[in-house]
Amino acid sequence: MSDTTIKVDSLVRDRLAELARERGTSIRDLVGDLAETTPTRQELQARFDAAKTYVEDHFLEAPLTAGELAQAEQWWQDIASGAAGEIR
Repeated sequence: MSDTTIKVDSLVRDRLAELARERGTSIRDLVGDLAETTPTRQELQARFDAAKTYVEDHFLEAPLTAGELAQAEQWWQDIASGAAGEIR
């Protein structure tokens, strides 16, 4: 493996240093862990597709509709924003 330099704003560098220090690691290892553990859009889509297929195959009698998926997405956004109410 060859090393390279990534130029970032000093505020970003300082933040990375603080995060690394709190975790007992180096900035280099922190950035490496981030790159290794953060999924790409393609990987997220593959996870979604696999989960959807599993739910449909094991818990439902028919595939999820576009409307049901949209409702689930809205519910998830409401949860994330703290605005979730009761399931309708």
